[in-house]
Amino acid sequence: MSLTLHIDAARWRGHLDSVVTAFPGLVPVVKGTGYGFGHALLATEAVRLGADILAVGTYEELATVRDVFPGDLLVLTPLRPFDQAVEDPQVIHTVSRVVDLQTLADGPGRPRVVVELLTSMRRHGVTTEDLPIVAKLLEGVTCEGFALHLPLSSAGAHGPEVASWIRTLQDAELPLRRLFVSHLTAEELSALRSTHADLEIRSRIGTKLWLSDRSAYDARAHVLDVHPVRRGDRFGYRQRRVPGDGHLVVASGGTAHGVALEAPSHVADLRTRAKVLAASGLEAAGRALSPFAVAGQRRWFAEPPHMQVSVLFLPSSVAPPEVGTELAVNVGMAMTTFDRVVFD
Repeated sequence: MSLTLHIDAARWRGHLDSVVTAFPGLVPVVKGTGYGFGHALLATEAVRLGADILAVGTYEELATVRDVFPGDLLVLTPLRPFDQAVEDPQVIHTVSRVVDLQTLADGPGRPRVVVELLTSMRRHGVTTEDLPIVAKLLEGVTCEGFALHLPLSSAGAHGPEVASWIRTLQDAELPLRRLFVSHLTAEELSALRSTHADLEIRSRIGTKLWLSDRSAYDARAHVLDVHPVRRGDRFGYRQRRVPGDGHLVVASGGTAHGVALEAPSHVADLRTRAKVLAASGLEAAGRALSPFAVAGQRRWFAEPPHMQVSVLFLPSSVAPPEVGTELAVNVGMAMTTFDRVVFD
């Protein structure tokens, strides 16, 4: 019995093909949990899509795709002194500090690098003031291009920032032949390519590629056990009392899979703030809504989820599912690891 990801193969692959058409030359991104699908599976799909470069998050993730993907492997996390910078002609390093570029330039061979530029994201990147020394250090490496990691924004907002960096790099007489970008719309990409026809602009895409057609895949958990209970009965490690008559439903999927893990909420308005406060109050009182659905409705955790399983409380007004039934599970794909991935 397992937590399983079911994929509508025809629909999902049709969506992937449509994204590739909209973003010619895109670089698929495979990182973290492999967006829930797993690194090797997505690397295989990247081959089918005809990608020549695959981006991974960290050096540790290279091992998960190297035997599957024959093309270049771009490590997105910028190199730091504590990383194991592998000497592999297939690997392209990202550098975002002069000191790290210096280390590679002074080392053996001519490592392949992408220089990340500091954008309005203000996460990683060299600044305009760094460019003169970057130009000198690039003589000791093989520069595969420059990169702009841009924030999430409304359509059409990134064009000026990208154009400004292109002018800056050209004015600095840096070897600008390829630019990697993130979070551009298809329209922005097309406009920039028209304006800069001599520049190879490549979109790095992860979430939009693998996850944006939510109807093409779904998570399901098996019912492992069902126990009738009466109000006040004790159960579980901490012998809590059940809140009323009903059933305890034991389902596959727990903390080891990422079930019930949540990223911090983006609170943009009063309504969202009220929802967050209400949920926090319920959790403080020992109640938390689970991602598992029974009879079309999400059900309450009976207690916090365990390593491999979760226990739900089902009131007596709802008919309990049979052991072996699959329950729909609303999970965050970027935080979930599945036992099985099945193409339907």
